[in-house]
Amino acid sequence: MGRILAFIYGIISYAAFLAAFCYAIAFVGDFYVPKTINSGEAGTLLPSLLINTALLGLFAIQHSGMARPGFKKWWTKIIPEPIERSTYVLLASGVLFLLYWLWQPLPATVWSLENEIGRWILWGLFSLGWGLVVYTTFLISHAHLFGLTQIRDFIKDRDLSEPDFQTLNLYRHMRHPMMLGFFLAFWSTPEMTIGHLLFSIATTAYILIALQLEENDLVKAFGERYRKYRQRVPKFIPRPGHKASIDVEEKSNESSQSLSETLISEE
Repeated sequence: MGRILAFIYGIISYAAFLAAFCYAIAFVGDFYVPKTINSGEAGTLLPSLLINTALLGLFAIQHSGMARPGFKKWWTKIIPEPIERSTYVLLASGVLFLLYWLWQPLPATVWSLENEIGRWILWGLFSLGWGLVVYTTFLISHAHLFGLTQIRDFIKDRDLSEPDFQTLNLYRHMRHPMMLGFFLAFWSTPEMTIGHLLFSIATTAYILIALQLEENDLVKAFGERYRKYRQRVPKFIPRPGHKASIDVEEKSNESSQSLSETLISEE
């Protein structure tokens, strides 16, 4: 019964993520859903700024705080380890839905691009950004990222598995391709409002701070190996003709903990 309940819980958590993620695309893009980043009646500027900032801060605290190794070590004394990731995903999705619901529109225009070609270019970058986010989840194990692998291993009575240490595909050219995708998605809009600008600035600042915490964890986990990777590979913008390489002999001597698993804790 415990395994069946864990399976149901994991599927519900994953479904919540899919709903929150799909809604996020429409919310930021300002289309096709009842409540978007610009829809609704505008309120007073200062209270709206405070509410929106509080909502973004709540997401940042939950999303990054629960990803820290120290928190997870404590948290798994309360939450069974096989559903720890699913719980994280479910809570993150819940905080996002809260943000969508309570977000205060600030529709005053910051910029508006009238050129048709320019608008199409920005919408193309918007789509590219979200596509890059989705694609990257599969590079670092989509199923593990959202708790499905852990549930599967629990049901089959296996030790919880972890992705291998590898720098596949885009990770050979940049350390954080998923975050680059978010930057493109959040900033590429032909109609930038005050509310959208607040969202973009706050999320960009959060990502940059969170990546510092993540990379500190990676250095602690992998030591010199990750330091060399960080020296060779830029954060976001690839250097033409340059890519990381994995030393097979060094790989065999490292801890079985995976780089991808650590990346999952933040991405």
